[in-house]
Amino acid sequence: MASNTVSRMRSHSSVIMDGPDRAPARAMLRAMGLGDKELGQPFVGVSNLASDVTPCNVHLGRIVQAAKEGVRSASGTPFEFGTLTVSDAVSMGTQGMKASLVSREVIADSIELVSFAEGFDGLVTVAGCDKNMPGTIMAAARLNLPTVFVYGGTMLPGRYKDRDVNIQDVFEAVGAYSKGSISQEELREVECAACPGAGSCAGLFTANTMSSAIEALGMSLPGDASIPAEDDRKLPAARQAGEAVLGLMERGIKPRDIMTREAFENAITVVAAMGGSTNAVLHLLAIAREANVSLSIDDFDTISGRTPYIADMKPGGRYVMADLDRVGGVPLVMKRLLDAGLLHSNVLTATGKTLKENLEQVDASKDQPVVSTIEAPLGPTGGLVILRGNLATEGCVVKVAGKQHLYQKGPARVFDREEDAFQAIQDQKIKAGDVVVIRYEGPKGGPGMREMLTVTAALVGHGLGESVALMTDGRFSGATHGLMVGHVAPEAAVGGAIALLQDGDTVAVDVPNRRLEVDLPQAELDRRAREWKPRPTDYPTGALAKYAKLVSSASQGAVTG
Repeated sequence: MASNTVSRMRSHSSVIMDGPDRAPARAMLRAMGLGDKELGQPFVGVSNLASDVTPCNVHLGRIVQAAKEGVRSASGTPFEFGTLTVSDAVSMGTQGMKASLVSREVIADSIELVSFAEGFDGLVTVAGCDKNMPGTIMAAARLNLPTVFVYGGTMLPGRYKDRDVNIQDVFEAVGAYSKGSISQEELREVECAACPGAGSCAGLFTANTMSSAIEALGMSLPGDASIPAEDDRKLPAARQAGEAVLGLMERGIKPRDIMTREAFENAITVVAAMGGSTNAVLHLLAIAREANVSLSIDDFDTISGRTPYIADMKPGGRYVMADLDRVGGVPLVMKRLLDAGLLHSNVLTATGKTLKENLEQVDASKDQPVVSTIEAPLGPTGGLVILRGNLATEGCVVKVAGKQHLYQKGPARVFDREEDAFQAIQDQKIKAGDVVVIRYEGPKGGPGMREMLTVTAALVGHGLGESVALMTDGRFSGATHGLMVGHVAPEAAVGGAIALLQDGDTVAVDVPNRRLEVDLPQAELDRRAREWKPRPTDYPTGALAKYAKLVSSASQGAVTG
């Protein structure tokens, strides 16, 4: 590599390392075994989100080591550093879940701070759980250092009574047990079978949705999104990522060169075609903001409306991420979309090549059960829908992938926190035709915008998944299915119309017409608004209080910057 190229690639680390006055900095790094060769090479930060709190991240250490080997083999000097993770599935249904979305911001901030302080020239980010991935990509967009993302990988499904099971089945089994449909021993058997090893939740839930979106954005190497965590291909793929970041640095390709408006449209198209999690709306909006790309909540509805639904993935379908991997992974989905003219072909990617070049060798002609053809899709439009109306003037999100009812009009059953709604379901006080309303769970009101998988799975477990609608200013897990309306904005904590609802008000969830309405005259809503008072927070100090003061509306990605 020419010396002038190396100098250009060291534009940040040279400030830290070069010159007589930087001798103290060099001395500190020599204490870690680095010599003149390592100190003269480009510095690559390798963020490691390994943690014992979740199977999504428990194995990331060995993936990080492989990525570091790749950096070294390409004449870079890797620096591993850590940041936090929290486990959504473990904290789901408790107050601890309020920390989940907050952690996305902390992850982004911590990667930014370490990279800024230590003069890294490039980044490899290795992450596994739901908020890890958007957090690392937000940091990459913010820093605009050459970056390659590596996904920790999906968990394999477990086996119970000759069928595949995953964490979604456990949550739904809790509802079935409370109704008396299964025994406590059966619940335990599902619990013990569902999660057989390391990796992120097996279905197309939020983690696998975001790994797919990041691959479609161009920020990871082709195929990375679907390789299972314990697959032998994972470590070589991580090593290739470490090598690839030096290639990006040599070419001067940065995240904002990759994450263009066209790349975000590609990512939304892939998420819509696969029936991905509604959390992708929040996260892609947040990443776009960091990348200075204009993207709005309505873009998701527009793009989903022109995208066929082609991947038969859980929770709405039959297959998990490992099944998709066996038939070709996300590149198969993208190749079919590209051949149909539904993706932008000339966007740059982490390989240094265009999307079209990456997919040239992908054979999309083979018949298999997981991904349908564009000509015979599972549904004519994609899985993300944005509703508006007098209950959501800033918008709200519904996932429509899979077979489900798309219209419901009924009496509101109003709850001011998730736990109360869950208890009402367990006590069998929710009836077919009800519209369950859970409020004060938004970004500010929670604070932290908890996911509602405990509640939505309980509805399914009680046999109400297709006869009850639910609306909330909180979020849903990617494992949620049914007529579930999330991210209602403005949220209750700022006086949004959801705060004005009363038990028995008639609410209509109308997906075909993109409306979320309460059947009340505006004068009555205005009267209630005048009487409304903000609720005192349960978290007046600490990280949650800081977050509540800074966070934006869900319709803007719930960002704090």
